[in-house]
Amino acid sequence: MTKTAHDFAKASAKALGDRQSRAILHKAIGHIRVLRQRSVNAMPDFAERQARAVAVRDKTLAKLPELLEKLEASVTAVGGRVHYAETAETAATLVARILSERGAKLVVKGKSMVSEEMGLNEVLEAAGIEAVETDLGEYIIQLAGQRPSHILAPALHVSKEQVSDLFARKFGRTSTDIPEMTRIARDSLRQKFLAADAGITGCNIAIAETGTVTVLENEGNIRLSGSCPPIHIALMTLEKVVETLADAAVVLDILPPAATGQTLPVHLSFFTGARREGERDGPREMHLVILDNGRSDILADPKLRSILRCIRCGACLNVCPVYQSVGGHAYGTVYPGPMGSVISPLLKDNPGDPRQPFACTHCAACSEACPAGIDHPALLQELRRRVSETETDLPVAAFSLLARHPLLFGGAAAVGRLFDPKLREVAAVAPDAPVGRFLRCREFPGLARPFSRRFKALARRLKRLQGGRA
Repeated sequence: MTKTAHDFAKASAKALGDRQSRAILHKAIGHIRVLRQRSVNAMPDFAERQARAVAVRDKTLAKLPELLEKLEASVTAVGGRVHYAETAETAATLVARILSERGAKLVVKGKSMVSEEMGLNEVLEAAGIEAVETDLGEYIIQLAGQRPSHILAPALHVSKEQVSDLFARKFGRTSTDIPEMTRIARDSLRQKFLAADAGITGCNIAIAETGTVTVLENEGNIRLSGSCPPIHIALMTLEKVVETLADAAVVLDILPPAATGQTLPVHLSFFTGARREGERDGPREMHLVILDNGRSDILADPKLRSILRCIRCGACLNVCPVYQSVGGHAYGTVYPGPMGSVISPLLKDNPGDPRQPFACTHCAACSEACPAGIDHPALLQELRRRVSETETDLPVAAFSLLARHPLLFGGAAAVGRLFDPKLREVAAVAPDAPVGRFLRCREFPGLARPFSRRFKALARRLKRLQGGRA
């Protein structure tokens, strides 16, 4: 699998010019933030719950190899099979092989960002297997030929009018009434569940003690994908495991409130192995695919490993001013926003633009919102430092030189004050010039006189006044 060639700066500039998508995104994000804040406010002990969840995540990372071995043994004991994949390409090929060997032609998929990371749909299509997304947002995105723009709400950037036009083209049915639009999608998908040869789901939490795959959702499609077809394949990244059901409950205590503002989602499913003798439903085969894709290296890195605490709630995206300005597609990777800016450059397959961490404004809203206690700005600073060690950034190098020499800095500032008004005139006349592009979406105050000069002038004035009084 080739690495993605993506220029975050260019994609961001393009996204900033799409006012319609930005307005849709801003409205949707605002609604999610209200729901989350309302839910958190209803929990006066949320800080204590968060501390317990952080402790569970840290305990998991401290003994991750041991827990993965325990998970494998437990899944095997309940009739499932565990497969490890070092890279996204290996994982996708593995899933395609499992399905091809069983003659599968139609697969229904519950929402899974891991499958997006693997590029699974494209690999299955190449193998002659139809993969149908069954989450409403994912289904809309698939029909539109796009990628998800948010890890929880894939179609967050799309208006209901746009969805209505899409359904009119695909199904010959149109409506802007959301329940009716949902019914249109349901009519198309219901037969897919019944006819599918296999179902693929993600995994929010895997419980090592019991071999259970836990999935949260609001639509019921994941439960149908994991129980209707004769084969269930669950996908997870290796850090998603916890030791016990009690540990899972601690994480579940904060995940829905932080993600969607719910105490619990509509559907909380626990898949434990394949159908056993005497049971009337469930898959006859259950496979658990555990993806690494660079996470073992992150685990071994004491400065970056805390990003593996992430529980994929999306809270950091919903407060990030950069994400809210450019949207998820500008990032060019599966995981956008603050958490994506940390983890995406560290992945082996499709890592995205290594300079993505430089987009952070360091407002620290993400770390304040994160229920897993991740300090995203500190991690992004570390990634910036590592990139700067291997690349020469001329603007940064120039500023570093000036900052170390006060006389040079003062001279450069004087020149800047002289040309500052002219630069704004150039930006207005030539918006596509470098200066114009830089100032197009930014508003800066004019360069002021240095504080040192103002202080000296004030000191001289006070001295004169004191001399006059004498």
